[in-house]
Parts: sequence; C-alpha cells; structure tokens
Amino acid sequence: MTTSKATRPVHLHWRFMGIVAAGGVLGAMTRYGLGMVIPAPGAWPLPTLIINLSGALALGALLEGLSRRGPDVGNRRVLRLALGTGFLGAYTTYSTLAVDAVHLLNADAVPAAAGYLTASLLGGAAATTAGIWLGAWHHRLTERARS
Repeated sequence: MTTSKATRPVHLHWRFMGIVAAGGVLGAMTRYGLGMVIPAPGAWPLPTLIINLSGALALGALLEGLSRRGPDVGNRRVLRLALGTGFLGAYTTYSTLAVDAVHLLNADAVPAAAGYLTASLLGGAAATTAGIWLGAWHHRLTERARS
C-alpha cells in the first residue's frame, strides 16, 4: 500500500528533513561557538547551563507564538521545524548535561552536581514557562497593534 504525498507524515518528506537538518547544523555550530566563549568556572558546566536555559526559553516562546497564529501548516510548520526541531534541538544539549553531571559526580563534587542538575531541570522548566509567557505576551501586543 502506498501513501500519497498529502497524507504522508511530516517526518517522511525529504523537504522537511532537509529543513530540520539545516537548522540542526546551525544550532550545533552555535552551541559549539558559545561553548568555546562562555567560561566554565572551576570546570563547572556553566556554558551548557546557559545554552540549555536560553534554548528552553526560546523554544517556549517560539512554539507559543506559532500556536497562537494558527495551525501547524505552511510557513508556521517550516519555522517550527527549522527553528524548533532543527536549530534549538541541536543547540540545546541535554546529553551533555548528563555527561557534565556524571563528571562532577566522578570528581566527588556531589553538591556541585546536585546544584547543576537542580539549576538545569528547574531552570529549564522556568525558562520554558517564561518563554511561553513571552510568546503569549508578544502575540497580545501584535493583536492590539492590528486592531
């Protein structure tokens, strides 16, 4: 049984895969560049924390903003895939969060590891919530300006 192009899932369209891949390349390069310039005081993984929190904030704002503008089709879908799945998916680095926590634990820096995990997890939830709030706020401002 063949599936028509119109009903094929998004993840099976080459165009959309290319959009995600292109966004991913840029997100990974951005993460790498920031990781090189943000200092890691005392080998504490500050770069990873800043990158993940800023990515959580941006993803919350992006997805809230897009969802308030209508269904996930056309340019909204392209933006979600390019920026959300591609760029921010590669920009944030939760696998590195886990590795950094293990390194801290292996160095017997248990309080530092606990603080890092707490800041990452609670901070990520707070940053996402703040991003959603910012996306909603921006949408309200835009709607008022159009009225």
